[in-house]
Amino acid sequence: MSLETLVGNAILGIDTLWGGDVLCASGTGRFIADSWFSDEPLPLAYTVAEAAPVRASGGVSAKTPDAAAIGRYLAQVDIPGAIEGLKGAGAESGGLRGEYLAGLALCFETMWDLAMEILGRGAPVPYERCVEASTGRPPEPSDPAQKRERVAQLLGGSGDLLAAVDAWRARHRVSMASIRLLGAAVIGHFDQLTAAHVVPHLPPEFATVPRANIQFLPIQDAWFSGSMNYLGRARRPDGSPEYEATYEINASLETSLPEFLQLVSHEVVPGHVTTFAYLQDLYARGEVGFEATVLTMNTRAAALFEGIANNAILMAYGVTEVDQLPDPDLQIGVLLALLQDDAKNQSSFLTWGEGAAQASVAETLRRDFLVSPERADKLSGAWGRHPLLGRMYLPVYRSGTMRIAELRRRYPASRLLPALYGACGLVDITTLERAL
Repeated sequence: MSLETLVGNAILGIDTLWGGDVLCASGTGRFIADSWFSDEPLPLAYTVAEAAPVRASGGVSAKTPDAAAIGRYLAQVDIPGAIEGLKGAGAESGGLRGEYLAGLALCFETMWDLAMEILGRGAPVPYERCVEASTGRPPEPSDPAQKRERVAQLLGGSGDLLAAVDAWRARHRVSMASIRLLGAAVIGHFDQLTAAHVVPHLPPEFATVPRANIQFLPIQDAWFSGSMNYLGRARRPDGSPEYEATYEINASLETSLPEFLQLVSHEVVPGHVTTFAYLQDLYARGEVGFEATVLTMNTRAAALFEGIANNAILMAYGVTEVDQLPDPDLQIGVLLALLQDDAKNQSSFLTWGEGAAQASVAETLRRDFLVSPERADKLSGAWGRHPLLGRMYLPVYRSGTMRIAELRRRYPASRLLPALYGACGLVDITTLERAL
């Protein structure tokens, strides 16, 4: 069986089992597989007739999984066999590619066992195993103290910090009614900064790749704050990619302009859209393998991507520390965004590591990490208590961010940035430094 078939069946098999649809243009339908832009035929794990009912029902993510539909699907698609094949292909490939494939297999084994736990067909999966699979490190609580102290200093250092943050957000609030126009302006701003401070350190072949071919789309009542959907399936007349993406932003999201600036750098340029576009270009030029076209959540690759995205605003300005950013309000916005990702990890740790109740977790996130009431509710509930996202995805934000920040302090941009964007080979958060 070809490597492409093994990769496709392992990823889309797990994705389908959890209710994902990689061809859905909306983040409301995607789940584990973030992209399919190779023009390769979809594998059996996606196309078999028994897959559609599982996707439609939400798979094991549903409140009440359709066990009969899942059983019929698993009778047709050997997901454990595909994962074992992927593991074997990694061992045969060796090197960085082999380690990347082995990391994928490790994460998919964990996701499979989590699914079996939900279906009552397997033992509970230890929380430590989940976090180590997706981040390469054991779970640990977040410490917000240093960021909180800096926010307090920037806001004047007296009184109720949470009230001061709420008032600051109110003064700088973004109107969702103008989000498309604002988004276009901010994307242009960060594309120019990226051209000045990131692109000069990258291979010249990247110069013609669109870094931010994206549309902003407000979406009502989503369980997420926003979803970057990298599509990558449109083609120019000469057959080359258009590198297109959308960003769905929750219409009920309450955010400030400085936090929105961080969001655009994170999701678009030089963050996620730029990262995925460069990987698509590398694949189109034959520089990386098929696995670079089926990018995933809940994996060590995702930890790398979130780490890049959370450091993207610093990369765009050509600095390594938040206090080197040119505006105090921008510093506050970035610190609050980083505190939110610390809160994601804390929600995971408290919920799954310590068994805390949702109300207690929400209170902690609001009080200690200065998140909005809407974020406290979502992160402690829909995200934090989800059996997969809560245990495997929420920790990757903080873990990836801290490790990329540390590497940016140690290595010059001319050495690190090409490796971050895949120019030294496809890597994840545990193999990146070896690519240097």
